[in-house]
Formats: sequence, C-alpha cells, structure tokens
Amino acid sequence: MKEHDLICIGCPMGCNMHVTIDEEGVFTVTGNTCPNGERYAKTELTKPQRQVTSTVRVLGGALDVVPVKTAAPVPKEKIFDCVRAMKGLAVPAPVDLGQVLSENLADTGVDLIATKAVGRK
Repeated sequence: MKEHDLICIGCPMGCNMHVTIDEEGVFTVTGNTCPNGERYAKTELTKPQRQVTSTVRVLGGALDVVPVKTAAPVPKEKIFDCVRAMKGLAVPAPVDLGQVLSENLADTGVDLIATKAVGRK
C-alpha cells in the first residue's frame, strides 16, 4: 500500500488530504471537503497537470503585453515547453478577450488564449 499527503488546489479551501493506494490500484482519499479533492488527488498521483499562465508581447498595442493562459491544463512535464513557446510569441493588436493566440501550444493539444482585451495604440 502506498500513502501520500497532498494539499488540494482544486478549490480555494486548500484541504489537507491523505491518499492511500492499495495493491489493486484503488484510491482512498480522506480530508477533502468537496468532490474536487478526490479528482485532484487521483489526477495528481497518476497524470499531474497544470494550467499555465503568463504574458505575451503585443505589437502596436495600448499595452506592451497581454495576460494569457492555457485553455485547459497541460501535462506537468510540458510546462517549460509551453513557457519557451510563449517567450517567442508576439501578437498584433488588437487582441480580444478569449482570442486563441496559439493553437496546440508546444504540441500539448491545448490552445493559448488571451485573458484580457488589448486595443491598438
């Protein structure tokens, strides 16, 4: 039997959870106060993922950068690939809220979207 202690990031509660995995791979999660905790624990221990947030340069915009995020969580091991891909990205103004700025970011199958609108200078 394997045991793990985690702090859930599935909601603002930040529950301290204890997870046991038996020999057949059955998960038992305790300490979570909502269903998000159990889902988070299973994902974190089998296939960890994270939403990636950053900024991207805007060419000719009222702001020099636009805040962005991945449209869905990406595999944890691909985070640095995503950051490298965003570093070289520059988009022309105007930028709309929710606009896809890069499809299939770093071959993750996940798009990069703007989280704020940026007008032209």
